[in-house]
Amino acid sequence: MTNDKWDPNKKFQLPEIVETPSRFRNTIGKYIIRRNARCVSCGLCAELCPCGVHPRYENYVLPLRPLAHKCMGFECKENDFFCVDRCPEKALTLKVNPILETLGDYRWPSEMLIAHWEMAETGNLPKVGLEHSLGCSGGGFDKIRFRPAESDKYPDISDEDIDTSVRLNKRGDGRPEKTISIPCYGGGMSYGSTALSVMVSRARAAARLDTLTCTGEGGYPLDLLPFKEHVITQLATGLFGVREETIQFAPVVEFKYAQGAKPGLGGHLLGDKVTANVAAMRETVKGNALFSPFPFHSVYSVEDHKKHVDWVKEINPEVLVSVKVSTPTDVDMVAVGSYHAGAHIIHIDGSYGGTGAAPDIAKKNIAMPIEYAIPKVHKFLTDEGVRDEICLIASGGIRNATDVVKAIALGADGVVIGTAELVALECVRCGNCESGRGCARGIASTDPELGEMITRDWSEQRIINMYMAWRKQWCEILRTYGMRSIRELRGRTDLLVHLDYLDESERIKYKPAPMKQMII
Repeated sequence: MTNDKWDPNKKFQLPEIVETPSRFRNTIGKYIIRRNARCVSCGLCAELCPCGVHPRYENYVLPLRPLAHKCMGFECKENDFFCVDRCPEKALTLKVNPILETLGDYRWPSEMLIAHWEMAETGNLPKVGLEHSLGCSGGGFDKIRFRPAESDKYPDISDEDIDTSVRLNKRGDGRPEKTISIPCYGGGMSYGSTALSVMVSRARAAARLDTLTCTGEGGYPLDLLPFKEHVITQLATGLFGVREETIQFAPVVEFKYAQGAKPGLGGHLLGDKVTANVAAMRETVKGNALFSPFPFHSVYSVEDHKKHVDWVKEINPEVLVSVKVSTPTDVDMVAVGSYHAGAHIIHIDGSYGGTGAAPDIAKKNIAMPIEYAIPKVHKFLTDEGVRDEICLIASGGIRNATDVVKAIALGADGVVIGTAELVALECVRCGNCESGRGCARGIASTDPELGEMITRDWSEQRIINMYMAWRKQWCEILRTYGMRSIRELRGRTDLLVHLDYLDESERIKYKPAPMKQMII
C-alpha cells in the first residue's frame, strides 16, 4: 500500500457532462429497431420509451428515424413500456444488429466499442446491456477479476468525496508538486499520426479534467499553446520538432526510449501521412517515410541516461521528467536505473500498446504483458526502498475503467490511455491508422478534408464524458472496499484473482453477470 497522504478537503472539481450525440446519421448500436409503412404517427412509442429511442418533436407530423443505439432490446419485453408489443399498428420490428459479428476484435469486442460510444455521448454507464469491462482476448486483464468485498454494505461516501488524484512528483526535489485529478492521462499521439483537431481536442479535454495529454514524437503544434500546462512534450530518438522552447512550454517532458508494440524497432511514419504541414513541423521532406532510430545512440548506461535527464532539467527548471520504456524481462532494473538518473515518472508500456500504425510483425508477442510487468516493477522498487519516491505509470492495452483500477491494484500509481480516447471519438478499430486517407472516421488522418470532419468542441466533450463515466465506475469500486482515495488501492493484489489459478467450481463465481438495466 502507498503511504501517500490524501487531503480530504481537496475535492475534484467535476467538469460538466453535456450530451454529445454521434456525428453520423446512422449510429451503430446493439439492436436495430425499424418502423414500417403501417405506422400512423400516433406517438405512443415516443410517450412510452424512457430511453429516447423514438424522438418526436412538436409540430413534426411524420415520425423520425428511431435512435436504435439507445434501445434496450429484448430485455425490455418484460416492461409495460415495450414499444414493439404496445404499438397498435404492429409497425415496429426489433432484431440484434448483424454488424456485431464483424465489428471490433478480441481485445475490443463490438459491445465494448458500442458501450464506450454511449459513455462518450451521455457521460453515464450504458443503459443498454453491454459488456464494457471485459473483452474476449482469453488473457491479460480479461482473466483478472476483483474478489467480492467482505461486506455488501457500502460506506456512505459520495462520488465528490472520493479522491481519484495521482501525485506525479514524489521526490521532494523542489520542483512543482504536480497532481492530476484522475488516474489517467493521454498517451503520445504525434502530429502526423492523428488529425490536428484530435490533438487539440485531447489537450482541451485534459485541461478541463485537470490531467495531461502528450504530443507524441511529432513536434509541438502552436495550437496547443493555450493548454501548455496540460501538455507533455515527448522526446524520442528522431527528435522531430524538438526545440528548447517546446521543452520550456511543458510541465512534463517524456523521454521515449521504446514502446511495447515495437521495442527495438523505433518509430515509423509512412510517407502517405507526411503532408506539407507534417513535414514542416518535423523539419523534413513531404512524402518521405520517417523513422525514429532505436535506440538513443547517446545512451548506453544509467550515467548517459542521467545526462539526458539533467539536460532537460537545465533547460526548464520547473519541468518533471518521465521515462517511457517497454517491458523486457529486466524492466525492473530499467525502472530503478531511471529513478537513480533523476526521473520523476517511470512509464512502462506493455505488449498490447501502440498505435494501429505499428508494423504487423511487431503488433503482438514482443514485450512483456503489462499485467506481469506492473507487479514486478512495483515489488522491485519497494524492495529497493524507493517506491514512494517515484510515480509508476502503466500503459499498453488498458481499455476501460476496470482495467485502470486493476492496473493500480497490481501496483501502478496511474495509467496512460491511448486507444480509448479515440474510441470515444467513434473509432471502429479498422486498423488503417497508417494511411493518410485510410481512417474512415477522420481520426487518424492527416488529410485536411477528413481531419476537419471532427470538430474540436465535439471531440473535447466526448472525451470528457467518457472519463466522467469511468470515474463513476471507479468510485463504485472504491466504495465497495470502503476506500476514500484511489491511492489506497495501489498494490492491493489481495483484492484480485486470476482465473487461471482457480478450479472450475471457483471460476464460475467470477463469470460476468448480465448488466442491470438502469432506466431513468
